Amino acid sequence: MRTITIEKLFDDNKERLQLDWVAGQTGIHRLLEGGDEITHPTTSLIGHLNLIHTFHVQVLGTAEISYLEGLSEERREQAMARLFATKELSTLIVIGGEALLPLLSRHCNEHHVPLLVSKRHSPHVVDTLRLYLLRELAEYITAHGVFLDVLEMGVLITGASAIGKSELALELITRGNGLVADDIVELHRISPDTIEGRCPPLLRDFLEVRGIGVLNIRQMFGETAVRPHKLLRLIVHLEDHNHEAFANLDRLGVEASYQDILGVPIRKVIIPVAAGRNLAVLVEAAVRNFVLNRRGIDSALEFIERHSQALESEL
Repeated sequence: MRTITIEKLFDDNKERLQLDWVAGQTGIHRLLEGGDEITHPTTSLIGHLNLIHTFHVQVLGTAEISYLEGLSEERREQAMARLFATKELSTLIVIGGEALLPLLSRHCNEHHVPLLVSKRHSPHVVDTLRLYLLRELAEYITAHGVFLDVLEMGVLITGASAIGKSELALELITRGNGLVADDIVELHRISPDTIEGRCPPLLRDFLEVRGIGVLNIRQMFGETAVRPHKLLRLIVHLEDHNHEAFANLDRLGVEASYQDILGVPIRKVIIPVAAGRNLAVLVEAAVRNFVLNRRGIDSALEFIERHSQALESEL
């Protein structure tokens, strides 16, 4: 299960949401945990103030502040006691409400709950942090391969060691495509049917090519040659042309194959590796064909249909 601290949430969103940390500094290491996306989705971690089903990150916007200010002092204290009695509460984010800050600060300091203040509108704060938590706490695995942005599509190139994945990636980069990750790729399920590929921070910008060494792609080819992340749409698997499986390879490609990644089926293409084959062109062609398939255009079926019509006309 993935976790992040309130400190990281604050640091990563401080400028974007114009956050200030005003109380509860002792709760700096409080954790937010990812959960089961069916019974306990990550998006349920944050929301506007709810005293019945408490969010881990409670946001107090204009309506919530107005409600609390309209209560008597006794009822307001009861509401605060009820709010801070829950174990789920990890932090409070307040928009405006300067008159309530002393009361909130006192309770946050007593219960070691971080109190943050934002200058942005509360719906924007909720939407931004929901997307942030969805990405940070997403279920993920690591895969061996090279992840690229090929013609604006996320492509994971896999295959046996020393088959030429990095050399192929280098050629694709020289053709204007972008590198996301080499060797180790983090694959995050950021929604029920979406996988996002990222690069571990230690390997960012680097590509290892046997015989040359480790290359810094950003420095060699510029900022546009690297990407921080990309949605995984296609897997290209390289196999030696002597592999016995190619004796039964579907040459027309009528039956599409898929690989399961964290419960999400990803389209997979197998490309035989042999001397003289331009793999970079083949990968780009596979991507273009995949895009056509998504638009409902299937070249293989069109080819079969044309031949069927030709045979029928001869009868």
